[in-house]
Amino acid sequence: ALRRRVKLRKEMVKVKICGITNFHDARAAIEAGADMLGFNFYPPSPRFIEPAEVKKILESLRSEIEGRGITMVGVFVNEASPEAVADIVDKAGLDAAQLHGAESIEFCAALRQLLSGKFLIKVLRVTDTFAPSEAEKYDADAIMLDAFHREMPGGTGRVLDWAVARSARELVPRLVLAGGLSPENVAEAIAKVGPFAVDACSSLESTPGRKDGERMAAFVRAARNR
Repeated sequence: ALRRRVKLRKEMVKVKICGITNFHDARAAIEAGADMLGFNFYPPSPRFIEPAEVKKILESLRSEIEGRGITMVGVFVNEASPEAVADIVDKAGLDAAQLHGAESIEFCAALRQLLSGKFLIKVLRVTDTFAPSEAEKYDADAIMLDAFHREMPGGTGRVLDWAVARSARELVPRLVLAGGLSPENVAEAIAKVGPFAVDACSSLESTPGRKDGERMAAFVRAARNR
């Protein structure tokens, strides 16, 4: 019965670990039990990685991830066009795209068509004036809510208002919760918001762009055994 409950929880809330920059961290995240890995293609970010390098990492991991249903996600910020995003997703061998900039409703709709069934996540940053109904406007498979920072599009470590996230969750098919989640608070966040998935980055690092294996494992355990 216990094993069955753990399995149900695992299926209920997915865990995404973002900002993977190297093979070692990718493998450690998978060993920790992550359902999704995020690779950042935004050049100003300390977690930036070239698409060709991601392809090499995924090819090296192929035997370990085959059949496990792990989703590999490319993270984009204000790319020139939907075609540019789709091209990188294809060349890197990814399963999904995450739009973390100010991409328009039209941009999302066009990209979803180009992705041909691959997963699309649109990120909205929660400001003091954010309305949960904004989440309904985008043609995406999931909406991610992240904390707002004037200079940084993501990985800020700031926690957003979980009550706002809960309201948004009731309006969209899948809500991914980000924004300052850590092994210390993710269980409480899941209990209060009830998201489809949780996403963490900076709280799981030893330095920007380098993951801490113990922190990643602790995050997954906390998310699964709340």
